[in-house]
Amino acid sequence: MLWKHSPHKPTYLSFSTSTLSKVLIIGGSGYIGQALYKELCGFMDTYGTYLTNRSFANNQHFFHFDVERNGIDQIVAQVRPQIIISALRGNFEAQVDMHQYLTSYVSQYECKLIFLSSANVFDTFVNFPSYEYDKTFSESIYGRLKIKIENMLMRLPQKKWIIARMPMVFGPQSPRVKELKLHIENGVPYEVFPNLVMNVASDRRLTQQLHYMINRKRSGIYHLGSGDLIHHNEFIEELVAALQVKKPVYKNVYTANFDRYLAVLPRDHKLPKHLLYEHEAVLKDVLMLK
Repeated sequence: MLWKHSPHKPTYLSFSTSTLSKVLIIGGSGYIGQALYKELCGFMDTYGTYLTNRSFANNQHFFHFDVERNGIDQIVAQVRPQIIISALRGNFEAQVDMHQYLTSYVSQYECKLIFLSSANVFDTFVNFPSYEYDKTFSESIYGRLKIKIENMLMRLPQKKWIIARMPMVFGPQSPRVKELKLHIENGVPYEVFPNLVMNVASDRRLTQQLHYMINRKRSGIYHLGSGDLIHHNEFIEELVAALQVKKPVYKNVYTANFDRYLAVLPRDHKLPKHLLYEHEAVLKDVLMLK
């Protein structure tokens, strides 16, 4: 049975008067959560949550949190963050329950909620790239979850939230790169999608963009990713060449007889030029090149 957050307003301590922003990353031990923690901890009073990775147990800035068994309210009350970043994965019903609590919390206190969403909120619209205020519609369970949580945030005043929609994210230790290398090592065919047109992101660029948005008190919907588009199979082939590893056996997966888009591009909320990049920069970030 899922733990249910209290539907009533809980009692909170007053916020600290310190000028150093307090940030709580829910899902801080995950791939993107860890990258965000490393980016922010030198500049802000940053905290995170972990579930199974016991290496965080001795870190006083990390709290054990099981979204299926515990409520986030005690951690929030202890940290008293000005910024909450939701980078959590896990049971969908429990995620919805937690975000209902978080949206109630930020509506009542001096706090902003940053929700890491996905290009999958547009996975039904396949003919064009998607922009910030395009209608969301998804056929996938994952996409519908993200839409449901997005809609919760958008009922709040816009200054209270950021929705950061991301395409596929890559990095030196990213799950996608690890999976690719594992397939190569074991001689297992790696699935590529020749008809999928997408943009991509790297953990390094993504965290820099979010850091800037926090510092500049940005709010609203942002599409974070490379400014150019590329077919999935072409990007994977370029990635393999950049990694200088043995060429894998590819399994071409065709989901349609025509190109389908799963790309999120900015139009209304653009970031400064020094934070924008093309897919080649993602390849360099995977190799940790400047």
